[in-house]
Amino acid sequence: MPEPIAEETLFLHKAEMGLGTWSWGDRTMWNYGHGYAENDIEQAFQSTISAGINLMDTAEVYGGGRSERFLGKFLKSTSTPVLVATKFMPYPWRLNRGALMRSLDLSLERLGLEHVDLYQIHWPFPPMPVEFWVEALAKAVKSGKTLTAGVSNYSKMQMQRAYTILSKYNLPLASNQVEYHLLNRTVEKNGLLDRCKELGVRLIAYSPLAKGLLTGKYTPETPPPGLRARQPMGRMKALPSLIAEMSEIGKGHESKTPSQVALNWLICKGTLPIPGAKNVKQAEENAGALGWRLTAEEVRALDNTSDKFTK
Repeated sequence: MPEPIAEETLFLHKAEMGLGTWSWGDRTMWNYGHGYAENDIEQAFQSTISAGINLMDTAEVYGGGRSERFLGKFLKSTSTPVLVATKFMPYPWRLNRGALMRSLDLSLERLGLEHVDLYQIHWPFPPMPVEFWVEALAKAVKSGKTLTAGVSNYSKMQMQRAYTILSKYNLPLASNQVEYHLLNRTVEKNGLLDRCKELGVRLIAYSPLAKGLLTGKYTPETPPPGLRARQPMGRMKALPSLIAEMSEIGKGHESKTPSQVALNWLICKGTLPIPGAKNVKQAEENAGALGWRLTAEEVRALDNTSDKFTK
């Protein structure tokens, strides 16, 4: 039987989609300042809120803190309640548990908040073991500066260890944020997704559009720019057949786009996708994935096409 969902984490289980803010201020992967700027992302934020999507995911490392500062500024411009999630990066030189609380305090300062709704450990980096940082995360929850605790990029075993530590404090593990999309189904095939459901942990799917590959904008001959061009060959080879399949399925749902079909597929899998948005057009595109459902047969068809290219 699945574990009962803790009351503190219900907001994550009720949400169908959030907004990822990795691109806000990021010049390394997303080339912030070239093709989009602060005004564009503020409009994306407002459009997202207007569509009823009120969960925003950021991190201290996104844009070197710019993402959190942008989000904090935008929060002041809306009266709509917004759920905020951010992350702690356990750099190898952070060797004291107090580093997590200090980082949380700095994130709260950039966000202009007294607490966040979800605080996540960004990666299970060595040299400190999983338990070391999860103990610190538990103290952060007890302090009231975060309402819930989550992890990101944790394997099934690492997630179980985090879950066990938090249970000692009578705290739930709210979420595990991992890469998951039609071109990367590792978490589905290695049992992580099923284990999340068993434990009542919400799987948050980041890069749900495979950094733009599933939008239909790119092909093997015309890959995305910059670092995003560094994609596994299998993903690029899969694009034509997947995009064709998603386009055909979308026609049966009032002409939904490939990206909307890809996001809806993740929702049908019981996960919480957090696509990014650098402008209003992308925000509106994301919102178009809500309010309808793929049929079970359509989900299976996408699975079958994806199976040819994913492990």
